[in-house]
Amino acid sequence: MADTAAGVLIDTIHDWGVDVIFGLPGDGINGIMEALRVRQDKIRFVQVRHEESAALMACGYAKFTGRLGVCLATSGPGGIHLLNGLYDAALDGQPVLAITGMAFHDLIGTHTQQDVALDRLYMDVAKFNERIMGPSHVENMADLACRTALSYQGVAHITFPVDLQEMEVSRKHSKRNIPHHTSDVEARGARLPADDELRRAADILNAGKKVVILAGRGALGATDALEQVAEVLAAPIVKPLLGKAAVPDDSPYTTGGIGLLGTLPSQKALEECDTLLMVGTSFPYIEFFPKPGQARGVQIELDPMRVGLRYPVEVGLVGDSRRTLVALVPMLEGKRDRAFLERAQKGMKDWNALMLERGTRPDMPMKPQVVAHELGARLRDDAIVACDSGTVTTWCARHIPARRGQMYSLSGNLATMANGLPYAIAAQVAYPERQVVAFVGDGGFSMLMAELATAVKYHLPVKIVIIKNNTLGMIKWEQMVFLGNPEFGVDLQPIDFAAFARACGAIGFTIDDPAQCGAVLDQALATAGPVVIEAVVDPFEPPMPPKITAEQAMMFAQSLLRGEPNRAKIALTVLADKVRELV
Repeated sequence: MADTAAGVLIDTIHDWGVDVIFGLPGDGINGIMEALRVRQDKIRFVQVRHEESAALMACGYAKFTGRLGVCLATSGPGGIHLLNGLYDAALDGQPVLAITGMAFHDLIGTHTQQDVALDRLYMDVAKFNERIMGPSHVENMADLACRTALSYQGVAHITFPVDLQEMEVSRKHSKRNIPHHTSDVEARGARLPADDELRRAADILNAGKKVVILAGRGALGATDALEQVAEVLAAPIVKPLLGKAAVPDDSPYTTGGIGLLGTLPSQKALEECDTLLMVGTSFPYIEFFPKPGQARGVQIELDPMRVGLRYPVEVGLVGDSRRTLVALVPMLEGKRDRAFLERAQKGMKDWNALMLERGTRPDMPMKPQVVAHELGARLRDDAIVACDSGTVTTWCARHIPARRGQMYSLSGNLATMANGLPYAIAAQVAYPERQVVAFVGDGGFSMLMAELATAVKYHLPVKIVIIKNNTLGMIKWEQMVFLGNPEFGVDLQPIDFAAFARACGAIGFTIDDPAQCGAVLDQALATAGPVVIEAVVDPFEPPMPPKITAEQAMMFAQSLLRGEPNRAKIALTVLADKVRELV
């Protein structure tokens, strides 16, 4: 029996190394689902509860494995639902293939049911975006889609009319379409800059007296090389959050994160440096960079389009971060004056002491920092942590230290809510023996909380720590500190997440006492299967920036004066935090 067009699609992407697809069935992809059914020995289909989750899982899978992530959705609304997760992949440069269905090919554009031109809809998000025109078109498109997503680190999209999926593949091709003329061989260049560019970069770095290394997501595989360069240049390593695991947080060279959820030593280092080495980062908050003209700049970047995007560097080294750093080291001259690095190290000693104090507070209501601190102390060396967007991001960044061998990720440039659980599920699918933890807020978790049933269905032992403060915390503090407005529209109706966990067939725990936090986490982490840990915390604990500006202080005061409904409790909490910091 001749194969179907959908069968050719699945076989072709399997040749590119695809062995798992995240998706939700629908009548617009029935032919593809049948092709998957008869190929269960080759490709695992993970059924989700919402297509947005499928795209987020594909993105998380790509982030944690470096392989092609694949998601599948039906025509019309199914394909529309994928978009948020696909933009997450596009903005963070992850290789993801989206496969969608379409209406019958000869009814497209006739206002038939679910008649959405998904190829037009995906024009902005996808680097490759094509509609299947017939059975003989599939192999060409599938090969090119996979190659594009992997080579250009972005989203590829194939949309497939439902009737074409079930058509048998015959030997009839157009006269110019020779069968099997495409290939599944992935081509990689040397990914090394030219020697003269390396020499120019070395001259700038050697001339600097206060060098800072800014190491992002593109530096995740360059840990040893980063530390070697930092040693030679006596340079602190500052880490945007996507680069949290680029070097472990106990490295003597790192000052941790940067930005609103970063550390004071990192901010001071960037404010005082005279030379900046950017490694695999497009950190978007340019207000935290040195002022243009303050520091000379060198950037290592795989995508030449991103060179000079955030800071006016003098030399752009287009290449792989690790290989470029290794090639650069022999050209660097060791710094005799190590005072700049030593000041940063002294600053980190003080900062870590402050974070320890905040992470061990016995106050009631329980502080969210306590949960993050206690969790971080209990994570295994092979742990994978998926963090959500919100105030939880601050607690994760500052109070869950990255150790060598661990992996951390979140939605970076899109900063979407609800990514934490889908990322964790994808990580556990990819690494069934590793410890996987989702660190999420109640707002983000509740958006896609039905995916807990997905974890139960597939016996995935993910551990989900929910910071429950019954408010959209980041939005609340942005309204107050950035706009000077009283909070509005941010309170959440409470949900008993432990009871919800049990209703889904998982295990649920609740923590509200800091004295019991560690013991409950011990029990939860040792429990088999998917587990939800609901941590009830102080809703008035603010995610304070490392350095408060006069404008932020003024806006905060203005919000209190303009009728902030919780002004008394918030003012007392902020005052108590500031007093503790000063003493």
